[in-house]
Amino acid sequence: MTVIPTSICVFCGSRDGDNPAYIEDAKAIGAAIAAENWRVVFGAGDVGMMGAVADAAQAGGAPLFGVIPSHLVDREVGKQDSDTFIVTDNMHTRKTVMFANSDAILVLPGGPGTLDELFEVLTWRQLGVHDKPIVLLNSDGYWDGLVALIDHMVARGFCEPSFRDLLTVTTSADQAMEVLRAALS
Repeated sequence: MTVIPTSICVFCGSRDGDNPAYIEDAKAIGAAIAAENWRVVFGAGDVGMMGAVADAAQAGGAPLFGVIPSHLVDREVGKQDSDTFIVTDNMHTRKTVMFANSDAILVLPGGPGTLDELFEVLTWRQLGVHDKPIVLLNSDGYWDGLVALIDHMVARGFCEPSFRDLLTVTTSADQAMEVLRAALS
C-alpha cells in the first residue's frame, strides 16, 4: 500500500516577477517542503515561481504532483519529470485536481491565475466546502494591496469579518512553513 505524504498545493506565478525576493522565497518554500518530507502539488510548469518551487523541492527529494491543462504544456514548459504529471482538458479541471490532492494551500506571488486560484479556494472554504488551511506568503509586501482589498470588502459589508480569518498571511518562507506545520499536526 502506497502512503501519500502530506501534500501542499502551491499556487504561484509562471513568471519570476520583478523582485528577486519572490524567487528566493519560492526556492526556500520548495526546499522546506522537501525537508518536511511533504509532497508539492503544483501547476506543473517548469518556469517562473512554479519552476523555482518545483526544482528546489525536487532537489530536496520531495515528490512532485503536477497538473497542467493541455493548452499550457508548451507555454509553461510542462515539468514532465514530476513524479505525477497530469494533463487536463481545461483550467477548471486543473484547479479541481490540484485541490483534491492536497491537504493545505500555500499562495506565493503571482498574477491573475494565482488570484483566480486563491479566490476559488477561499470561496469554497467560506461556503463550507472544505476546511483546509490557506496560507498567503506576502513576499516583500507583494500581497499588501490584496490584503487591504479583502479588509475593504469586509468593511463595506460584502463579506463577513470571518472571511478574513480564512486566510493566514505570512511574511517569510519560515513563517509560512511554521503555520503549515502547526495546521497540519
